Amino acid sequence: MIFEREGNSTIVYQENIALLKFAENLKAAYEKLKNDHIIVNLFSFSRLSSDEILEFLELSNQHRKANKSFVLVTDKVSFDEVPDAISLVPTIQEAMDLIEMEDIERDLEL
Repeated sequence: MIFEREGNSTIVYQENIALLKFAENLKAAYEKLKNDHIIVNLFSFSRLSSDEILEFLELSNQHRKANKSFVLVTDKVSFDEVPDAISLVPTIQEAMDLIEMEDIERDLEL
């Protein structure tokens, strides 16, 4: 896994491994990331299904309970195909924008 820190967010990139293994590695590395907003870049996967995206649901729920954003980035699955508990956007810029909006909502206690 590759970690790229931008402000109060960390973008996580995958290095040529299966999605399930990537999700396991991300869970194992979570302690290092838990204080940042997390953006998971899934563009290196040529195919993804909504079922595979659900592998991140537990970690997403855990992170959101700590008042941090957890956003998956891919254009292979539509956000309509996944539960509302998972934030899914097609670009890194949209992930950054979503985090900014969620930060504002948290500041306003909405």
